[in-house]
Amino acid sequence: MSRTIDTLNIGDSACVSKTITETDVYLFAGITGDLNPAHVNEAASSQTAFKGRIAHGMLSAGLISAVLGMYLPGPGTIYLGQELKFTKPVHFGDTITASVTVTEKHDEKNIIKLDTVCTNQNGDVVIQGVATVMPPKA
Repeated sequence: MSRTIDTLNIGDSACVSKTITETDVYLFAGITGDLNPAHVNEAASSQTAFKGRIAHGMLSAGLISAVLGMYLPGPGTIYLGQELKFTKPVHFGDTITASVTVTEKHDEKNIIKLDTVCTNQNGDVVIQGVATVMPPKA
């Protein structure tokens, strides 16, 4: 169910969780063309600071889009912008929870801003940022 700007309040929040699999990473690599060895080559990635393959940052960031487009504000939401900071790597098997919280409302422009945070199963922040969206109209 979609939320219009008149039904949204500062502090409203929603989240989704997903365990990131090797299949997810390979599908994302194929769709985007990002075949960086850090994601798809165990031998090469084992020589990095991460000591093995990690998920694409944008794969986890995509979970933020899922929250915005499906839950808050929901279907019909138009994504206008996103600031992201990648703070920790996401490893295969990590369960990522993407959370969004309304922080600003601009009723006259039908625009809201939301804090966006992705955490892993240990509660570590792996992504933080701010989204700007237009909620659906009534």
